[in-house]
Amino acid sequence: MSMRPMILTALAIAVVYAIGGDVGAPPPRARLVRQASIPHPPATAMDALAGPPTLADLDVMTFNLRYAGDTAPNSWAQRRPVMRALLTKERPDLIGTQEGLPAQLRDIRSDLGAGYAYIGMGRDGGDAGEHMAIFFDKARLLPLESGNFWLSETPAVPGSVSWGAGHTRMVTWVLFADLATGRHFYAVNTHLDNVSENARRHGAALLRERLRAFESLPVVLTGDFNSPAEPGGWVYHLLTDRTGLADAWLDAQRRGPAYATIHNYRGLVPGGERDDWILTTPGITTMAAMMNTHSHQGQFPSDHLPVQARLRLP
Repeated sequence: MSMRPMILTALAIAVVYAIGGDVGAPPPRARLVRQASIPHPPATAMDALAGPPTLADLDVMTFNLRYAGDTAPNSWAQRRPVMRALLTKERPDLIGTQEGLPAQLRDIRSDLGAGYAYIGMGRDGGDAGEHMAIFFDKARLLPLESGNFWLSETPAVPGSVSWGAGHTRMVTWVLFADLATGRHFYAVNTHLDNVSENARRHGAALLRERLRAFESLPVVLTGDFNSPAEPGGWVYHLLTDRTGLADAWLDAQRRGPAYATIHNYRGLVPGGERDDWILTTPGITTMAAMMNTHSHQGQFPSDHLPVQARLRLP
Protein backbone atom coordinates (compact mmCIF):
# COMPACT_ATOMS: atom_id res chain seq x y z
CA MET A 1 0.00 0.00 0.00
CA SER A 2 1.41 3.38 -0.98
CA MET A 3 2.23 5.95 1.68
CA ARG A 4 1.01 8.78 -0.57
CA PRO A 5 -2.67 8.48 0.42
CA MET A 6 -1.55 8.78 4.02
CA ILE A 7 0.45 11.98 3.74
CA LEU A 8 -2.38 14.20 5.07
CA THR A 9 -0.08 17.12 4.39
CA ALA A 10 -2.61 19.87 4.84
CA LEU A 11 -3.78 18.47 8.15
CA ALA A 12 -0.23 17.95 9.35
CA ILE A 13 0.71 21.52 8.48
CA ALA A 14 -2.38 22.78 10.27
CA VAL A 15 -1.41 20.83 13.36
CA VAL A 16 2.12 22.23 13.22
CA TYR A 17 0.90 25.81 13.02
CA ALA A 18 -1.64 25.22 15.76
CA ILE A 19 0.60 23.53 18.30
CA GLY A 20 4.18 23.45 17.15
CA GLY A 21 5.08 26.99 16.19
CA ASP A 22 5.85 28.60 12.85
CA VAL A 23 7.89 26.05 10.96
CA GLY A 24 6.40 26.47 7.50
CA ALA A 25 8.79 29.07 6.14
CA PRO A 26 12.44 28.25 5.43
CA PRO A 27 14.86 29.83 7.87
CA PRO A 28 17.01 32.77 6.79
CA ARG A 29 19.90 31.90 4.51
CA ALA A 30 22.41 32.52 7.29
CA ARG A 31 20.86 29.66 9.28
CA LEU A 32 21.09 27.01 6.56
CA VAL A 33 24.40 25.75 7.94
CA ARG A 34 25.14 25.39 11.62
CA GLN A 35 27.91 27.93 12.03
CA ALA A 36 31.08 26.95 13.87
CA SER A 37 30.78 30.24 15.77
CA ILE A 38 27.54 29.01 17.36
CA PRO A 39 28.69 26.65 20.11
CA HIS A 40 26.97 23.40 20.84
CA PRO A 41 25.56 23.49 24.39
CA PRO A 42 28.49 22.52 26.65
CA ALA A 43 28.77 19.59 29.02
CA THR A 44 25.95 17.46 27.66
CA ALA A 45 25.94 13.80 28.63
CA MET A 46 26.32 12.86 24.96
CA ASP A 47 29.33 15.15 24.56
CA ALA A 48 30.89 13.60 27.65
CA LEU A 49 30.54 10.19 26.01
CA ALA A 50 31.39 11.03 22.41
CA GLY A 51 33.23 14.34 22.47
CA PRO A 52 32.16 17.53 20.68
CA PRO A 53 29.94 16.96 17.65
CA THR A 54 30.81 17.82 14.09
CA LEU A 55 28.42 19.89 11.99
CA ALA A 56 27.20 16.69 10.32
CA ASP A 57 26.36 14.90 13.58
CA LEU A 58 22.65 14.52 14.33
CA ASP A 59 21.69 14.02 17.97
CA VAL A 60 18.52 11.92 18.28
CA MET A 61 16.51 10.90 21.34
CA THR A 62 13.58 8.54 21.84
CA PHE A 63 11.63 9.23 25.03
CA ASN A 64 8.43 7.82 26.47
CA LEU A 65 7.40 10.88 28.47
CA ARG A 66 4.86 9.13 30.67
CA TYR A 67 1.55 10.90 30.20
CA ALA A 68 0.90 13.87 32.46
CA GLY A 69 -1.05 13.07 35.63
CA ASP A 70 -1.92 14.94 38.81
CA THR A 71 -1.42 12.11 41.28
CA ALA A 72 1.67 12.18 43.50
CA PRO A 73 4.25 10.79 43.57
CA ASN A 74 5.56 11.33 40.06
CA SER A 75 2.89 13.80 39.00
CA TRP A 76 3.63 15.94 35.97
CA ALA A 77 4.11 18.97 38.25
CA GLN A 78 6.84 17.04 40.08
CA ARG A 79 8.44 15.66 36.92
CA ARG A 80 8.33 18.69 34.66
CA PRO A 81 11.28 20.57 36.24
CA VAL A 82 13.43 17.44 35.93
CA MET A 83 12.30 16.92 32.34
CA ARG A 84 13.09 20.56 31.59
CA ALA A 85 16.59 20.27 33.06
CA LEU A 86 17.33 17.12 31.05
CA LEU A 87 16.05 18.34 27.71
CA THR A 88 17.45 21.86 27.89
CA LYS A 89 20.86 20.45 28.78
CA GLU A 90 20.96 17.82 26.03
CA ARG A 91 19.00 19.76 23.37
CA PRO A 92 18.82 16.93 20.81
CA ASP A 93 18.23 17.87 17.21
CA LEU A 94 15.36 15.38 17.02
CA ILE A 95 13.20 13.82 19.76
CA GLY A 96 10.68 11.07 19.11
CA THR A 97 8.26 11.14 22.04
CA GLN A 98 5.54 8.78 23.16
CA GLU A 99 2.52 9.23 25.46
CA GLY A 100 2.61 13.03 25.50
CA LEU A 101 -0.72 14.70 26.17
CA PRO A 102 -1.53 18.04 24.48
CA ALA A 103 -0.92 20.33 27.47
CA GLN A 104 2.18 18.34 28.42
CA LEU A 105 3.64 18.74 24.92
CA ARG A 106 2.99 22.47 25.03
CA ASP A 107 4.82 22.61 28.37
CA ILE A 108 7.82 20.85 26.86
CA ARG A 109 7.80 23.08 23.79
CA SER A 110 7.74 26.12 26.09
CA ASP A 111 10.56 24.73 28.22
CA LEU A 112 12.72 24.02 25.17
CA GLY A 113 12.13 27.53 23.87
CA ALA A 114 11.27 29.17 20.58
CA GLY A 115 14.00 27.29 18.72
CA TYR A 116 11.97 24.06 18.87
CA ALA A 117 8.68 22.92 17.40
CA TYR A 118 6.85 19.61 17.20
CA ILE A 119 4.68 17.77 14.73
CA GLY A 120 2.03 15.25 15.68
CA MET A 121 -1.63 14.61 16.27
CA GLY A 122 -3.49 12.72 18.98
CA ARG A 123 -4.06 9.04 18.55
CA ASP A 124 -7.82 9.65 18.75
CA GLY A 125 -7.64 12.25 15.99
CA GLY A 126 -7.05 16.00 16.08
CA ASP A 127 -5.37 17.13 19.25
CA ALA A 128 -7.08 14.62 21.51
CA GLY A 129 -5.25 11.96 23.48
CA GLU A 130 -1.69 10.76 23.52
CA HIS A 131 0.64 11.84 20.70
CA MET A 132 3.62 10.32 18.94
CA ALA A 133 4.99 13.87 18.68
CA ILE A 134 8.31 14.54 16.97
CA PHE A 135 10.20 17.54 18.37
CA PHE A 136 12.94 19.16 16.32
CA ASP A 137 15.43 22.01 16.37
CA LYS A 138 14.12 24.48 13.78
CA ALA A 139 17.59 25.86 13.08
CA ARG A 140 18.77 22.38 12.08
CA LEU A 141 15.77 20.58 10.57
CA LEU A 142 13.13 21.78 8.14
CA PRO A 143 9.96 19.64 7.80
CA LEU A 144 8.92 19.10 4.20
CA GLU A 145 6.08 16.57 4.53
CA SER A 146 4.45 14.73 7.40
CA GLY A 147 1.70 12.27 8.09
CA ASN A 148 0.17 9.72 10.42
CA PHE A 149 -1.27 6.25 10.22
CA TRP A 150 -2.84 3.92 12.74
CA LEU A 151 -1.62 0.46 13.60
CA SER A 152 -4.87 -1.27 12.74
CA GLU A 153 -6.70 -2.97 9.91
CA THR A 154 -7.89 0.51 8.86
CA PRO A 155 -4.70 2.58 9.14
CA ALA A 156 -6.29 5.71 7.66
CA VAL A 157 -8.95 5.87 10.38
CA PRO A 158 -7.97 7.93 13.45
CA GLY A 159 -8.55 6.09 16.70
CA SER A 160 -8.92 2.69 15.05
CA VAL A 161 -7.99 -0.41 17.05
CA SER A 162 -7.40 -3.97 15.84
CA TRP A 163 -5.77 -7.30 16.70
CA GLY A 164 -6.72 -7.25 20.39
CA ALA A 165 -4.72 -4.12 21.19
CA GLY A 166 -5.36 -2.63 24.60
CA HIS A 167 -5.06 0.93 23.29
CA THR A 168 -5.11 2.90 20.07
CA ARG A 169 -1.65 2.81 18.47
CA MET A 170 -0.29 4.98 15.69
CA VAL A 171 2.76 6.23 13.79
CA THR A 172 3.81 9.81 13.07
CA TRP A 173 6.40 10.47 10.35
CA VAL A 174 8.16 13.57 9.01
CA LEU A 175 10.33 14.10 5.96
CA PHE A 176 13.08 16.52 7.05
CA ALA A 177 15.70 18.53 5.23
CA ASP A 178 18.89 18.66 7.30
CA LEU A 179 19.93 22.30 6.98
CA ALA A 180 23.48 21.57 8.12
CA THR A 181 24.22 19.00 5.41
CA GLY A 182 21.55 19.44 2.75
CA ARG A 183 20.47 15.80 3.14
CA HIS A 184 16.88 14.61 3.44
CA PHE A 185 15.67 11.83 5.73
CA TYR A 186 12.53 10.44 7.33
CA ALA A 187 11.91 10.48 11.07
CA VAL A 188 9.34 7.84 12.07
CA ASN A 189 8.00 7.52 15.60
CA THR A 190 5.70 4.93 17.21
CA HIS A 191 4.53 3.18 20.38
CA LEU A 192 3.51 -0.47 20.09
CA ASP A 193 0.81 -1.96 22.29
CA ASN A 194 1.59 -2.92 25.87
CA VAL A 195 -1.16 -5.53 26.20
CA SER A 196 -1.28 -7.76 23.12
CA GLU A 197 1.67 -9.54 21.55
CA ASN A 198 -0.57 -10.20 18.56
CA ALA A 199 -1.14 -6.46 18.16
CA ARG A 200 2.58 -5.77 18.46
CA ARG A 201 3.36 -8.29 15.73
CA HIS A 202 0.72 -6.98 13.35
CA GLY A 203 1.68 -3.40 14.13
CA ALA A 204 5.34 -4.09 13.41
CA ALA A 205 4.42 -5.83 10.15
CA LEU A 206 2.35 -2.83 9.04
CA LEU A 207 5.19 -0.51 10.00
CA ARG A 208 7.59 -2.61 7.93
CA GLU A 209 5.25 -2.42 4.93
CA ARG A 210 4.92 1.36 5.18
CA LEU A 211 8.66 1.93 5.53
CA ARG A 212 9.10 0.47 2.05
CA ALA A 213 7.28 3.51 0.64
CA PHE A 214 10.05 5.81 1.77
CA GLU A 215 12.16 4.64 -1.18
CA SER A 216 15.89 5.17 -0.86
CA LEU A 217 16.03 8.00 1.68
CA PRO A 218 17.50 7.30 5.12
CA VAL A 219 15.06 6.52 7.93
CA VAL A 220 15.47 7.06 11.67
CA LEU A 221 12.85 5.04 13.58
CA THR A 222 12.24 5.88 17.24
CA GLY A 223 9.80 4.27 19.59
CA ASP A 224 8.69 2.41 22.65
CA PHE A 225 8.21 -1.06 21.23
CA ASN A 226 7.10 -2.78 24.46
CA SER A 227 9.25 -5.68 23.30
CA PRO A 228 12.74 -6.81 24.26
CA ALA A 229 15.61 -5.90 21.96
CA GLU A 230 17.05 -9.38 21.75
CA PRO A 231 17.46 -11.98 19.01
CA GLY A 232 14.55 -14.05 20.32
CA GLY A 233 12.08 -11.16 20.25
CA TRP A 234 9.68 -11.51 17.30
CA VAL A 235 9.14 -7.75 16.79
CA TYR A 236 12.86 -7.05 17.09
CA HIS A 237 13.65 -9.85 14.64
CA LEU A 238 11.09 -8.56 12.13
CA LEU A 239 12.37 -4.98 12.16
CA THR A 240 16.07 -5.77 12.25
CA ASP A 241 16.84 -9.13 10.65
CA ARG A 242 13.93 -9.21 8.18
CA THR A 243 13.57 -5.48 7.46
CA GLY A 244 17.26 -4.67 7.56
CA LEU A 245 17.13 -1.87 10.12
CA ALA A 246 20.17 -1.45 12.34
CA ASP A 247 19.94 -1.19 16.12
CA ALA A 248 21.74 2.06 16.96
CA TRP A 249 22.52 0.78 20.44
CA LEU A 250 24.39 -2.27 19.21
CA ASP A 251 26.00 -0.48 16.26
CA ALA A 252 27.32 2.47 18.27
CA GLN A 253 31.06 3.06 18.18
CA ARG A 254 30.81 4.30 21.77
CA ARG A 255 28.15 3.26 24.23
CA GLY A 256 27.21 4.21 27.76
CA PRO A 257 26.12 1.83 30.53
CA ALA A 258 23.11 -0.37 29.78
CA TYR A 259 19.97 -0.41 31.91
CA ALA A 260 16.39 -1.54 31.58
CA THR A 261 14.77 1.34 29.73
CA ILE A 262 11.59 1.00 31.82
CA HIS A 263 12.36 1.53 35.50
CA ASN A 264 8.88 2.49 36.82
CA TYR A 265 10.48 4.93 39.31
CA ARG A 266 11.87 1.97 41.26
CA GLY A 267 15.54 2.44 40.55
CA LEU A 268 17.79 1.51 37.68
CA VAL A 269 18.26 -2.10 36.58
CA PRO A 270 21.75 -2.63 35.06
CA GLY A 271 21.67 -4.75 31.94
CA GLY A 272 17.89 -4.99 31.96
CA GLU A 273 15.41 -5.22 29.10
CA ARG A 274 15.59 -2.62 26.33
CA ASP A 275 12.09 -1.73 25.14
CA ASP A 276 12.92 1.74 23.76
CA TRP A 277 14.94 1.69 20.54
CA ILE A 278 16.43 3.84 17.82
CA LEU A 279 16.63 1.92 14.55
CA THR A 280 18.19 3.18 11.32
CA THR A 281 18.42 2.19 7.69
CA PRO A 282 21.76 0.96 6.30
CA GLY A 283 24.36 3.63 5.68
CA ILE A 284 23.61 5.67 8.79
CA THR A 285 26.57 5.56 11.17
CA THR A 286 25.96 5.58 14.91
CA MET A 287 28.84 7.42 16.53
CA ALA A 288 27.57 6.94 20.09
CA ALA A 289 24.54 5.77 22.04
CA MET A 290 23.52 6.14 25.66
CA MET A 291 20.69 5.88 28.15
CA ASN A 292 20.28 9.12 30.04
CA THR A 293 19.83 8.48 33.78
CA HIS A 294 19.25 12.10 34.78
CA SER A 295 17.26 12.56 37.99
CA HIS A 296 17.05 15.16 40.76
CA GLN A 297 16.73 14.24 44.42
CA GLY A 298 15.37 10.85 43.44
CA GLN A 299 12.85 12.21 40.96
CA PHE A 300 13.06 10.88 37.41
CA PRO A 301 11.42 12.79 34.56
CA SER A 302 9.58 9.67 33.38
CA ASP A 303 9.16 5.98 34.14
CA HIS A 304 11.33 5.34 31.06
CA LEU A 305 14.92 6.31 30.40
CA PRO A 306 15.47 8.35 27.25
CA VAL A 307 17.74 6.64 24.75
CA GLN A 308 20.07 8.92 22.78
CA ALA A 309 22.18 8.38 19.68
CA ARG A 310 24.58 10.54 17.72
CA LEU A 311 24.10 9.71 14.04
CA ARG A 312 25.78 10.58 10.75
CA LEU A 313 23.59 10.25 7.70
CA PRO A 314 24.99 9.00 4.39
